[in-house]
Amino acid sequence: MKTSGLWLWFDSGKEEAALNMATDEALLNAMPALQKPVLRFYGWTQPAASFGYFQNFADVEALTPLRPLVRRPTGGGIVPHDADWTYSAAFPAGHPWYELQAIESYRAIHDWIRRAFLKLALQTELAPEQQKSGLGQCFRGHERFDLLHHGSKIAGAAQRRTRAGLLIQGSVQPPQPDLPRGDWQNAMLTTAGGAAWEKFTPTPEFRETAARLTQEKFGAEWFVKKR
Repeated sequence: MKTSGLWLWFDSGKEEAALNMATDEALLNAMPALQKPVLRFYGWTQPAASFGYFQNFADVEALTPLRPLVRRPTGGGIVPHDADWTYSAAFPAGHPWYELQAIESYRAIHDWIRRAFLKLALQTELAPEQQKSGLGQCFRGHERFDLLHHGSKIAGAAQRRTRAGLLIQGSVQPPQPDLPRGDWQNAMLTTAGGAAWEKFTPTPEFRETAARLTQEKFGAEWFVKKR
């Protein structure tokens, strides 16, 4: 699916785990006011692992040595954030991406990443079928339309739809260790297919919302261990 219209891009740099999740949810909550899609690139101040909203904390704790652990607002499995490139995309309700079925928006985001890698002369492909591992970890096995490089999964994502909009959270394991992350980010912007880009500058109110969600939800024990 091609993109079009005005999009916002946001490189928020490295943040603590709970604030990263809170910022993504703040973007989703801001969709009715922004009425524009936002593509966010971000990193982690320390190795961490995020896990799906519906996963059991005790199971996750036993499956990964990475700490801290943070529950995502989206579904999916355990994602290690020790060497990955993390991104999110938020779309307002009524946007063409919001109207897609979940499997189609999943395919669309990974095909976009595929095109970005192709611009960097790297061949990747969408997984034609599911190959489950049964371990609850995102990068063990793969789902249909995950992104593969030489048969191994290098990109996965999870989604959440609300009345406010659609949030996609994704992780990319760099297919080459010497590939600059900035080159990939630039390739994402230039392979969007017709989008006009404008930098997103968080307002004080947005930052206050993200800080509140960090303290009251994503950094709170009740939420991290709610299941």
